[in-house]
Amino acid sequence: MAEHTDWQRSEPFDLPDWLGEEDLVWSLDGSLSAAQVCGTLRGAGEHRLGVDIVCADVAYPAPVVPEPVRRQCHLTWHHGQVQTIRNGQRHGLAVPVSSLDADTVCEALRRFARAIAVDSERVRVLISL
Repeated sequence: MAEHTDWQRSEPFDLPDWLGEEDLVWSLDGSLSAAQVCGTLRGAGEHRLGVDIVCADVAYPAPVVPEPVRRQCHLTWHHGQVQTIRNGQRHGLAVPVSSLDADTVCEALRRFARAIAVDSERVRVLISL
């Protein structure tokens, strides 16, 4: 398994085309209690893409993302966007926080929708209690 710090910046344009063509549902694969929460983005058909939400400010016991990614994450968020990242086959959204809640996850996904030119009304978030 890849280390957390293997996350590198990526561009939304490198993502599959189907993201901009279908209604999307992002579902949480675990709980919101970790510095990196795994999620799956599903399209209307059989399309699936692993998209994690990553707390870029977590540094103990080890940094979750490299320092340049963390700094870029803060700048991007300040400008109303979200930094897309990649770790091998996993994609992620770097969020400038040290812990997650449902509001932050929804905001990150709203910003992600804008980055891939999808109306946020076409994106649903599924978080089980």
